[in-house]
Amino acid sequence: MTQARAEILVGISGGIAAYKTADLVSRLVKKDYAVTVIMTEAAQKFIGKATFEALTNRPVYTDLFAPREHFLGEHIGLPRRADLLIIAPATADLLGKMAHGLADDLLTTTILATTCPILIAPSMNSEMWNKPAVQRNLKQVTDDGVNIIEPDEGWLSCRVTGKGRMAEPDQIEAEIIKRLAPAV
Repeated sequence: MTQARAEILVGISGGIAAYKTADLVSRLVKKDYAVTVIMTEAAQKFIGKATFEALTNRPVYTDLFAPREHFLGEHIGLPRRADLLIIAPATADLLGKMAHGLADDLLTTTILATTCPILIAPSMNSEMWNKPAVQRNLKQVTDDGVNIIEPDEGWLSCRVTGKGRMAEPDQIEAEIIKRLAPAV
């Protein structure tokens, strides 16, 4: 295996679309990206840490107060080595925290300490997606320089069809590769 092309942080917040993130992580690892996963407590209710540890061959970070590797804390050390942070899925809750600079767990504190590009792939119920508060938060996040991979319209886990379905892993992968490609 060759040296990793880039260091990617993958943040996972608590939505049913977290299962798709396993496919995304696998795709990135197969392309020789170094991938580190940060999961919220809610994300762990949808998919286990062991899945991502097996896919990345790295520890999964979940706890703000249990540093494993960085003396100053994972929220400082992990983003310092990252070339890109992708959050998939990004829930309505996470968007609200990002829009208002709230940091109450490892993922949100890492977001605030991140200086590399940030991409998010929102995922939520279509009624939530259409709420004015969510759209205001989305606008604030984009005004702050975060790039959005728009959710798709389709069948949602709440048994309705609408906008809010997280983009497919191949779409997210293509956007990551585009963002990490050297300028020509």
